[in-house]
Amino acid sequence: MLETSVFIWIVLIVAAVILLSIFFYYVPFVLWVTAKASGVNISLIQLFLMRLRKVPPPVIVNAMIEAHKAGLKNITRDQLEAHYLAGGHVERVVHALVSAEKANLSLTFQMATAIDLAGRDVFQAVQMSVNPKVIDTPSITAVAKNGIQLLVKARITVRANIRQLVGGAGEETVIARVGEGIISSIGTAETHKEVLENPDNISKVVLKKGLDAGTAFEILSIDIADIDIGKNIGAELQMDQALADKNIAQAKAEERRAMAVALEQEMKAKAQEARAKVIEAEAEVPKAMAEAFRSGNLGIMDYYKMKNIQADTDMRETIAKPVKPQEK
Repeated sequence: MLETSVFIWIVLIVAAVILLSIFFYYVPFVLWVTAKASGVNISLIQLFLMRLRKVPPPVIVNAMIEAHKAGLKNITRDQLEAHYLAGGHVERVVHALVSAEKANLSLTFQMATAIDLAGRDVFQAVQMSVNPKVIDTPSITAVAKNGIQLLVKARITVRANIRQLVGGAGEETVIARVGEGIISSIGTAETHKEVLENPDNISKVVLKKGLDAGTAFEILSIDIADIDIGKNIGAELQMDQALADKNIAQAKAEERRAMAVALEQEMKAKAQEARAKVIEAEAEVPKAMAEAFRSGNLGIMDYYKMKNIQADTDMRETIAKPVKPQEK
């Protein structure tokens, strides 16, 4: 009997603890007391409805307390809940508004929530407006008019432009524009020595171009951190051009040689064809003479006279040829 009563008391205590936990979860009494003690006017029913809307009451209440203590009176509970349900960071927005208020920056709640929902860190943007950020560019390659390559590294000091954070370009665009300006400025220099002697001229020229237009930043300064001399691009281009001209000339010469060889082969083929025709014609001579003998148009005396003439002709040709000296 005693064991049964103990068991019942344990069950009752556990059930009471569970019920109290559920009650205080949906009705955060301690959080309500904290809000009242901090001067924030919010009811238990509102906190209970936040739980039903799946909005964490500590996030909203703590943000309201921070805003109230910082003197921000235009922020309401409905605005904070709406921003949380939209997927925003309530704490970050309130931190940014408090920092902007202390730094005398013009930042409204609507603008802060828009920046936060755009995916940017609004609190970091406010800090960057107060404390400018230094961006180191990668090595930028540029070539002066005399063909000497220069490797330049720059440091860009920027300040966040809060009004341009929504829809404005980021750091990558600023770095790309500054790199383009540096390349253009060095490209107009007559020699690389001018750039090495006065590197500040590059900064002045680049700053005049207004490279921060349409970006989320305001460029305060551009400092040339380092300049190194690279390759002689002009000489390399001339060497490449000379090599290309040489290859073209060799190709044309090879083409002419091939054409000459082809022409020579064609002439040899024609000469062989002509000799073949001569041999063929000479082969017809005995046949013609035999036919002349049979028909009586050629007598034996005529044949001997012709042979004598041929012999005299061969003898004259032999006599006319120069005598080669005997080899020792």
